[in-house]
Amino acid sequence: MEKKFIDAWDKMIEKLGSWMDTIVVNLPNVLIAIFVFILSLIASKYISKLILRVLNKSNLRPSMKNLISKIISILVIAIGLFLILGILNLSKALNTILAGAGVAGLAVGLALQGALANTYSGIVLSYIKNLKFGDWIETNDYEGEVVDIDLRAITIKQVDNNLVYIPNKLVVENPIKNYSTTSQSRVILECGVGYESDLRFVKKLTIDTIVNNFDAVENKEDVLFLWREFGDSSINYELRFWINSTSALEVAKAKSETMMLLKDAYGENDINIPFPIRTLDFPKEFTIGNEKDVSKNK
Repeated sequence: MEKKFIDAWDKMIEKLGSWMDTIVVNLPNVLIAIFVFILSLIASKYISKLILRVLNKSNLRPSMKNLISKIISILVIAIGLFLILGILNLSKALNTILAGAGVAGLAVGLALQGALANTYSGIVLSYIKNLKFGDWIETNDYEGEVVDIDLRAITIKQVDNNLVYIPNKLVVENPIKNYSTTSQSRVILECGVGYESDLRFVKKLTIDTIVNNFDAVENKEDVLFLWREFGDSSINYELRFWINSTSALEVAKAKSETMMLLKDAYGENDINIPFPIRTLDFPKEFTIGNEKDVSKNK
């Protein structure tokens, strides 16, 4: 029993010694591999910046420039890893890895299908001409300015200056409303005036107010004024006109300014903008309460 233990101990020492010899022999290769890995990381960073600087001189969209620079950065690191495998004499291990890549790729694809879908959608968004940095968009119930498009999500800055990160997959699969596609946006305002108003004068006054206060509206034909309905308390109309804007925020500001202008104009001309009211008409012979009680109170 003691002899077996001594033999096992000697074999273990011999094995450890062989491992140490292997480490000592391959130590220069390990150090070189570490140096190559660090160098590849540094090179990927600077090459990515260099490529981005060169692409900035082209007509490519900013999202495409960022995507290309990131892909090149990943390729540089991948080349560095292949060099490391060669330095460490792990080419056989590389062949084994490549042989099992099919099964591993299937497993990884199933596990990361959400992330891969976002990555593919990010590439698709980078190719869309009508979506670029600085555009004001509305998608997935969020509205704001596009500040970044990467391989995971699209980042938009809302009116309150908060950032919203929307997965690329959701943006691709759902409608996108881009306010910046055209150079003009339409302001739509609904209002109403009292039944006693002169409707023709109200229409003329409203159109003149818009023409005189908005530079983008050059003549009266550019303003669309339509009476819509006889409401419960007012005769309602709809007002439409264009302004030079590519932002929903500017449209909201123009609508707010229009409300103030019309309120002042209507006030100067004794035009009433009624609030909801209810009028009760009683017959002349109608009395409230008991007539006897009323006569007693008298």
